[in-house]
Amino acid sequence: MTVADDWRTRLRESGHRLTPQRELILAAVEELGHATPDQVLAHVRQQSEAVNISTIYRTLEVLEGLGLVRHAHLSDRAPTYHSVTDHEHFHLVCRNCGRVESVGPDVLTSLRDTLRDDHAFVVDVGHLTVFGTCAGGCSS
Repeated sequence: MTVADDWRTRLRESGHRLTPQRELILAAVEELGHATPDQVLAHVRQQSEAVNISTIYRTLEVLEGLGLVRHAHLSDRAPTYHSVTDHEHFHLVCRNCGRVESVGPDVLTSLRDTLRDDHAFVVDVGHLTVFGTCAGGCSS
């Protein structure tokens, strides 16, 4: 079963209709990598003018509820969505230059183990964003 078949099956099994708009929105998230709802809308509108921003938000909510996309807050603005077909990762965001770097979850192994063992807490890495500044001295 391909990724496309899997998400179509998940939509149907959850009682949601498979619509062309949903297909376009999920494809946009996968193609863009990390994208805000406005960026998804701009991408989708290249293929269909029939989609509006409220459709984007509703669809992203449905897709996230089904575990097909995730969101992270990479700024104080709208959330950024990415496909779960991408590798599991968290984000480093520089407050000076705005650079975003995806980092694999293995970097957090010790912290995850400590939180699990000492606090009975399981970290959701896909929603984690760490803010700081580039050590190399970026320009503001």
